[in-house]
Amino acid sequence: MAKVNVNKVKAGGDVELKDKVVAINRVVKTTKGGRTFSFSAIVVVGNENGVVGQGLGKAKEVQEAITKGIEDAKKNLVKVPVMHGTIPHDQFAKDGAAKVLIKPAAHGTGVIAGGSMRAVLESAGITDVLAKSLGSANPHNVVKATIKALTLLREPVQVAKNRNLKLSKVFNG
Repeated sequence: MAKVNVNKVKAGGDVELKDKVVAINRVVKTTKGGRTFSFSAIVVVGNENGVVGQGLGKAKEVQEAITKGIEDAKKNLVKVPVMHGTIPHDQFAKDGAAKVLIKPAAHGTGVIAGGSMRAVLESAGITDVLAKSLGSANPHNVVKATIKALTLLREPVQVAKNRNLKLSKVFNG
């Protein structure tokens, strides 16, 4: 199994994080006294410069669930290697039944990805990427699989250092 490169980041006061709501789910619990409604919200936060995180918030009100999701996402921030607006190499990841494939793209391509993946990639600051969600379309698992794929990415400088090569040799072969 591939080694997960966990680059956890602390949410400091100087980092400007933007949040995106990926999905809101209404949950109904039927009791003797009637129905009880509650909401869960999946939220992605990022500084659009290589830092992204995801969170889940649950509450009786939608806005409160979103706020809780943002707070949870700020606790789960990871650093992503972004170079020239794209990712350094292809990456495949799986979480639950969701499988995700992300590939680097040429400048000007844009973010070609589905809904849940698009929110994560844009929050991370990736502007050019090709992505495909395989398997389950469940937003929870797709977001987790996308963040897992992004954490598995390796910095080209680190790869060159590990292989005792020059950076140009890593890219040009």
